[in-house]
Amino acid sequence: MFRAFLHEQDDPDACYALLARDAVDQVEAYDGPVAGRTVLDIGGGSGYFTEEFRRRGAHAHLFEPDMAELGEKPPDGTVVADGYLLPLRDGVADVTFSSNVLEHVADPETFLSELARVTRPGGLIYVSFTNWLSPWGGHEWAPWHYFGAGRARARYQRRTGKAAKHTLGENLFAVHIGSTLRQVRARDDVTVVSARSRYWPFLAETVVKAPGIREFATWNLLLILRRCPP
Repeated sequence: MFRAFLHEQDDPDACYALLARDAVDQVEAYDGPVAGRTVLDIGGGSGYFTEEFRRRGAHAHLFEPDMAELGEKPPDGTVVADGYLLPLRDGVADVTFSSNVLEHVADPETFLSELARVTRPGGLIYVSFTNWLSPWGGHEWAPWHYFGAGRARARYQRRTGKAAKHTLGENLFAVHIGSTLRQVRARDDVTVVSARSRYWPFLAETVVKAPGIREFATWNLLLILRRCPP
């Protein structure tokens, strides 16, 4: 996975196809085969995750708020919709999936509430995000975000000759592991099945249990949640 990320800019198709296969493997490891199940891909960009779920037989649907992220040929049936207010009835999904979206929303708690609302009781909620103090927390201008977002963006523009895609406080937010875990564990509509580093090949859950260290070492937090009965 790490080697694939090194080539994200020059070979995005290979990178994100691998990421999608790995993510769906993770869903199936916690919840069994997705074939025949209803899966919602919230904020899934151009649809790599949706397409992988469909290849494995799921009834997968992509909801993406940003037309620019959809690419030239999004999956059939894609809906342009905000993750804060999905045009869906309660409990429609067996699996609600959100990969690397939480750090792009200004109100994570409301976003998580909407994911829980559209998931059936007993259903699975998959949420991963890049925490701010991770080496990748600044996204395209990482790891220079450790020296300040403004300085990091300016350096990116000098180096590449183009403006950075992300601006702190506009479309990228400083989300932390400790506060997110406290927030999720305090909810009464979900239970935490697992909180682990998404990409670490070993001790993935152990590193998340170490306050302070986890904010740097986790890189990307994966939360597996189970929807509670109403």
